Amino acid sequence: MQNVLLLPYYTTPHGTVPFPLIQTADYEPALREAMRQEDEEIAAIVNCLEAPTFENTVVALAEAGGLLNRVTTVMFNLMSAETNDELDAVAEKMMPELSEHGNNITLNERLFDRIRTVYRQKSQLELSTEEAQLLENTYDSFRRHGAELDDAGKEVFRRLTTELSSLTLRFSQNHLKETNRYELHITDEERLRGLPASALEAAHLTAREKGKEGWVFTLHAPSYIPFLKYCECRELREEIYRAYNTQCCHGDEYDNRDIVKRLVNLRRQLAALLGFEDYADYVLRKRMAENTPNVYRLLDQLLDAYTPAARQEVEEVTRLARAEEGAEFELMPWDFSFYAEKLKQQKYRLNEEELRPYFELERVKQGVFGLATRLYGITFRENADIPVYHPDVKAYEVLEADGSYLAVLYTDFHPRAGKRSGAWMTSYQEQYIDRQGTNHRPQVSVTMNFTKPTADKPALLTFSEVKTFLHEFGHALHGIFANTRFQSMSGTNVYWDFVELPSQMMENFAVEKDFLHTFARHYQTDEPLPDILVQRIVDASNFNVAYFCLRQVSFGLLDMAWYTRRTDFEGDVRAYEQAAWQRAQVLPALPDTCMSVQFGHIMSGGYAAGYYSYKWAEVLDADAFAVFQAHGLFDPEVARSFRENILSKGGTEPPMTLYRRFRGQEPTIDALLKRNGILQA
Repeated sequence: MQNVLLLPYYTTPHGTVPFPLIQTADYEPALREAMRQEDEEIAAIVNCLEAPTFENTVVALAEAGGLLNRVTTVMFNLMSAETNDELDAVAEKMMPELSEHGNNITLNERLFDRIRTVYRQKSQLELSTEEAQLLENTYDSFRRHGAELDDAGKEVFRRLTTELSSLTLRFSQNHLKETNRYELHITDEERLRGLPASALEAAHLTAREKGKEGWVFTLHAPSYIPFLKYCECRELREEIYRAYNTQCCHGDEYDNRDIVKRLVNLRRQLAALLGFEDYADYVLRKRMAENTPNVYRLLDQLLDAYTPAARQEVEEVTRLARAEEGAEFELMPWDFSFYAEKLKQQKYRLNEEELRPYFELERVKQGVFGLATRLYGITFRENADIPVYHPDVKAYEVLEADGSYLAVLYTDFHPRAGKRSGAWMTSYQEQYIDRQGTNHRPQVSVTMNFTKPTADKPALLTFSEVKTFLHEFGHALHGIFANTRFQSMSGTNVYWDFVELPSQMMENFAVEKDFLHTFARHYQTDEPLPDILVQRIVDASNFNVAYFCLRQVSFGLLDMAWYTRRTDFEGDVRAYEQAAWQRAQVLPALPDTCMSVQFGHIMSGGYAAGYYSYKWAEVLDADAFAVFQAHGLFDPEVARSFRENILSKGGTEPPMTLYRRFRGQEPTIDALLKRNGILQA
């Protein structure tokens, strides 16, 4: 049979990936052939008899490796969304070879000589803004990947990066397997008092899928979060909380503690090899924040501004708990969500379960799509002829206001064994314009783990899940509207502390009445979400906002503590973690729990020395949304400006340049403080 991954093009609608035709056995030969082809492309650049130019060296390099990019994109995306042991084994086998292949390019002296020659002529070259940025990025990337090291240094670089690639994969695999193997099986319904019907129905469905009686709860968010929020049995809350927060540190084959140590040390050694003070110094040179002091300045500002309010919030929850349980009751982490939810209902008469019937998934989807139509004029048309990788997935054509084709959007909403936890956006093809002028449009995916439908109910979302949908859809718009010449700067290929701006900006609409009224209707009666509930959503939008801010700050502090180290770490991961984030903690610390061993963002994802980005971008999004509020939520001119100056530009210019062009000024923290009620308007 023909290996479809090696076809020169796909005959599917819009050249989309023919998922059903791909066999796991196809990946290894496809990867090897793709690496061979890229080697030939690199050799053609290096052996070119003409003097190095921007076109024959920098652009040629940007266009090389197309097949390898296509194959690895499919494989690694599916390893997050629909993996299995066989695919994991292929990846584990091929990761060292892929790492070595990449190193052979960035450590190729003759190739770097040509790039350096072009770079030294940049002031004489008549380059566009985007071309100049590509040249800068290419030269800097080679330097940051060891091109200027001596032979001995290059060998060390190869060893470090190869081991890093293998360990990040093992970290992720361990966490997924640890998540999937846990289940809380309950047969006595009395122990589940307080849990809403939606949670019980989902748990019963999970039990039936596993061939068991009763109810099964897992560590996936749609199961775990409502359990902590509503289950009256404190013993069970503690059990599932400890299970979640002690993942990957049980001293067995899925224990990630030694992997954390090794990842942190490898990154520190890599930074030192390249002449940086620490790994954060290495990372932040290519971020809006620029350096470690600026990151800590933001985190410290947030700590100073939010800690008093966070302590008040926790004290208020504690008072309620003690009023119910007795004056000696000690509020523990597995109690906080439970009593906070009770307090929220008391203060605002708002129960997320009361909202669920108004947030039926299909209607939420149409509401989110409709928001994009209202802002940008684009529309979404489902196309069942576009192949998908799982029956849960749907594919849509995204059309411009004039009906012309803009992009493909895949949606994948529900948890399953082969999908990692969380929510994310990714691309199966990124936008770029080839030398013939053809604009290759993007193929974007939003992947989440939302509450599943049951036998007699459609998927009904929580308000938090609605916000998550808006967040990932914001990322999707960043990819959908991309309009750059070079793929490496297209869409979300921007600085990590800028990439969250479009996503977090979209979350602001979740508490806007004019948006909610467009789609929130009861799935049975078709009655619109009552104004009184809309107002309660708005009123409760800042409930415990300071507590959740400190939670994010604590993650940022932990991240920076790991990556500002200047010596190798051989200590106790748990103890180090608790010391690192102690000043942002407002609940009792538990000695046996550990976040670092499951913190994929900073260990196996792209956020090492970059988790602060969420709060950095929140400052940006509050400041940016103020423009929409000032001119009208759906003002077409503001939306056009945001699309043209932010969403379509990708990484073609420095992010602050793009932001100032949209906003007219640099951002301040004031808009965020006002939105959260910390600073009075």
